[in-house]
Amino acid sequence: MVRRTKADAELTRHRLLDAAECLFLAKGVSSTSLSDIATAAGATRGAIYWHFRDKADLLNAMLDRVTLPMERSISETQATETPLQRLRTLVLTALLRTATDEQARRVFQIASHQVEFNGEMLAVRERKLRWRDDYLKYLTQGFDAAATDAGIRLPVDARTAALGMKAILGGLLDSWLLDTKD
Repeated sequence: MVRRTKADAELTRHRLLDAAECLFLAKGVSSTSLSDIATAAGATRGAIYWHFRDKADLLNAMLDRVTLPMERSISETQATETPLQRLRTLVLTALLRTATDEQARRVFQIASHQVEFNGEMLAVRERKLRWRDDYLKYLTQGFDAAATDAGIRLPVDARTAALGMKAILGGLLDSWLLDTKD
């Protein structure tokens, strides 16, 4: 039996995630088997189960590779910015990351257009709903804080403004992802 180092294991994990990303984009999540992913990564199904509980866990890990760095970059700017600047940073970070990072674009496209949220993917759906709720809460608080900071009253309540902003951003990203589909 060959013992693998931690670095070998991490490399295998990344190869599995890269293979899943390519296959999910090309075939869709439900049409891609774990065997397909293992073969494309030059690994075994056992390697997949060593790193991931199931396909949903693998998809969540793939999402984490893109969303966690974005979330970190947003949180790092919060201490030095005004509430309005934080809202601007949040919007620009998402737009710029999608426009300039091919991996982010592929993963967002998979999450938006290549997943059927049923069966084992219900856990991914729950994650997506939690993220949506957190994002709306953050935007709502941001609009409230920006209005207070500027000493103005918004023409609509902050939650409505947040829903409008989310709809605009979602529409922009969705249209752009569909227009740039490989």
